[in-house]
Amino acid sequence: MLLCCSGCSLQWSRRAKRSASATGERWSDALVSSELPLLVSGNMSRFLNVLRSWLVMVSVIAVGNTVQSFRDHSFLSEKLYTGTPDFVNGLQARTFGIWTLLSSIIRCACAMDIQNRTLYHITMWTFVLALCHFLSEAFIYKTAPLTIGVMAPLFVAGFSIVGMLIGFQCITDPEEVSGARQKKRN
Repeated sequence: MLLCCSGCSLQWSRRAKRSASATGERWSDALVSSELPLLVSGNMSRFLNVLRSWLVMVSVIAVGNTVQSFRDHSFLSEKLYTGTPDFVNGLQARTFGIWTLLSSIIRCACAMDIQNRTLYHITMWTFVLALCHFLSEAFIYKTAPLTIGVMAPLFVAGFSIVGMLIGFQCITDPEEVSGARQKKRN
């Protein structure tokens, strides 16, 4: 497990040293058996809450893009696919809208149940697919030159992937959660 920050790891090692000196065990053994999950979980749960808020915000924006795609397909040719606006038609805009809506639903569901590893992976893949789509349209097919309309989704997808990779370290296994609860009861 990665540590959330240097301050947290410093506190963790100090507690392990105190625990080792009090019980007479080796410092390395105390380091392994110390309260790392409890220390990390506080800062990490804050990070997960920020990530959840980010996912909700991205989901709401995606719903707005979905509505725009269904309402007027010229939105896509004017903002995204400016390299070849003739390729954009109503069918393509509605397909893009459904894809965006599905991504929005998945991301919102992940924000509600962020500890669900399967849903977390699927959500991260929605961002990977979006990043690959926009990069391929910009650099391979040349239908979407790098304008603000393309740079914004690239930034959001890239930032989200990085955030979700960091946040993945914060997600606890169901066995770890029940073990931590059992320790608190004893």
